[in-house]
Amino acid sequence: MSGLNKNNRIVITGIGLTAPNGNNLMEFRNALLEGKSGITQNNIRYMGEQSAGFCDFDETKYQTKKSRRRGTRAGAIAIYCSNEALIDADLDLENVDKDRVGVYLGITEHGNVETEEEVYQMHQNDLDYKLWTPHHNPRTVANSPAGEVTLNLKITGPHYTIGAACAGGNMGIIQGLQMLRLGEVDYALAGGVSESPQTFGIFAGFAAQGALAHNPQDPTKSIKPLDKNRDGIVISEGGAVYVLETLENAKARGAKIYAEVIGYHTNSDASSYVNPNTQRQIECVEKAIKSAGLKVEDVNIVNMHATGTGAGDISEASAINKVFRDSKNTHVNFTKGHIGHSMGAAGALELAGNIPSFDDSLIHPGINCENLDPECEISNLVLNKAKQVEKVDVILNNSFGMLGINSVVIVQKLD
Repeated sequence: MSGLNKNNRIVITGIGLTAPNGNNLMEFRNALLEGKSGITQNNIRYMGEQSAGFCDFDETKYQTKKSRRRGTRAGAIAIYCSNEALIDADLDLENVDKDRVGVYLGITEHGNVETEEEVYQMHQNDLDYKLWTPHHNPRTVANSPAGEVTLNLKITGPHYTIGAACAGGNMGIIQGLQMLRLGEVDYALAGGVSESPQTFGIFAGFAAQGALAHNPQDPTKSIKPLDKNRDGIVISEGGAVYVLETLENAKARGAKIYAEVIGYHTNSDASSYVNPNTQRQIECVEKAIKSAGLKVEDVNIVNMHATGTGAGDISEASAINKVFRDSKNTHVNFTKGHIGHSMGAAGALELAGNIPSFDDSLIHPGINCENLDPECEISNLVLNKAKQVEKVDVILNNSFGMLGINSVVIVQKLD
């Protein structure tokens, strides 16, 4: 074990993802640039037709049908993304010490899909508890789905999930970085996953809050971040897993490098179960910038959390205006208009969609904002059409969650 080294530079060398509008980084990126939505209309048990974002990837590309039946939808997403990330990083686990590989995945919830199905089947069969599967416990323990990844890849290093609501994707990346700097691992599979749309409970919950968006005429227009007529979120699934390692290690093995993770911060509102706290968001962004050793004007892209809820969008817009009001170099976009809210995957997935900007200097637009809410006006907001800029060197990614957890991750183009 190499021990603590806060000066270790941590880089991204592989990205594996699935989203409602793409199953790899190139597909996802092109869809974002083209304004292609992945939202469709789906029949949700007990709730009828609802707008939702489902991923269409091959669940058994990297696992057997038997292991898929024993596991979870969230685990299937994690396994797919992790394998894709390793291939993308050109990292063969047979050539490394698997004790020195860690898996750190942010989540909102997991196992609900399978649990709801078990309850449903019991109610169809006179509440016969013998129908309850012996796989229930491993499906719902807190270290799944990260544990499913280790079983699939025979990784013997540490693994755990980070329950961080919709900040989970960012938090997975932060945890991976910290473990690398601590010297606990040589490689980290880090990011976030979600399973939400295959369970009716989360739909019912947001509907009860009056925060569930649906457009039966055109589901792709359901979620409208920052629009004055926005009416809530669209529930989606997805995943994004990164291969993280030290810059020294990446150079030694000749790996391609997408970006360097140079700063982050996380804090808590301590004020409400669901309502955001603008001041805490401001502090989170400012402290992340400080941790990266940057000035505000060094940030080229801010990817908003932008869920399409009334209070959420206004709070975040206020925070961005406070921090970046004097920065002409900073452009702002959002991603949920394309893919809905992928919960635990959101932070990692949305960051991935912006990383190609380092190479093409294109900023993908936020879509479905046709009538910008005056309270959400932001300088250099990129809407509906991609914007070509001179260069992109720094990306800041916001990701906030229920019970007041805020997270910010900053990545930089490697010189």
